Amino acid sequence: MPNLRHNETIDTLLNRRSIRAFCNEAIDENTVATLETVAQRAACSQFLNDWSAIKITDSSIKQKLSEIGNQMYIATAPLLYVFIIDQHRNAAIARKNGVDADTDEFMLKTRYRFTQAQNDVILALHAMETAAESLGLGCVILGSILNSRTQLIDILNLPEYTYPVLGLAIGKPAQNPELKPRMSTKMQIFENRYPADDAELLENIADFDARVHQYYDLRNASRPVDALSAQIVALATDNSAKKHEAEDVEQVARQGFNVA
Repeated sequence: MPNLRHNETIDTLLNRRSIRAFCNEAIDENTVATLETVAQRAACSQFLNDWSAIKITDSSIKQKLSEIGNQMYIATAPLLYVFIIDQHRNAAIARKNGVDADTDEFMLKTRYRFTQAQNDVILALHAMETAAESLGLGCVILGSILNSRTQLIDILNLPEYTYPVLGLAIGKPAQNPELKPRMSTKMQIFENRYPADDAELLENIADFDARVHQYYDLRNASRPVDALSAQIVALATDNSAKKHEAEDVEQVARQGFNVA
């Protein structure tokens, strides 16, 4: 088995973990400026600059987001961002230059551009997360703030042609969780084409299930985590996903995007 190469960047990435408890220490303005600039330097498809981030400094808004996400640590994060798809700014630029952004001729509200912008959001967020961790800070990516997209959009006053994607909480870690297991590279990284044989694909699943089941998440330190197979089965048969999907499509349309 090959030995991994190491440097500070690689070790930062290899040791990433979600931090859900933060010290009550503010993050200095130079660090904040660094993290925001790093996010802006992330790759951006076709240079559309089709994302934005909202820094949440109002404690009452933090509290509302923690209630939406049902995760109280959101309210105590020293630094909190919500990353959004943002074609509103591009619509304003287009209007200023004579384009009617309220018709079907405005092509930045299509499903393709929505997906493209969503990818750009994630690249920017991940750049900020990695930079924060390289500076000794801890982070957790927040999908839970999307539990009520309607509330979130109202709270953040998001205009037409914008949509929330993920949150990011950052602070000095007040916990030291174990690294969560990852499956073998043979199960996830392939050469030239996807494996044709499912038996080969799942050859190492039993070992991975056992390793996952031995992992203890600090959110519930009294019991091991369910094996991956059990988690997949539970989610694969969870009918609530249909409801969330319908709500998502409806809310995206309300924000002006043509995704149906």
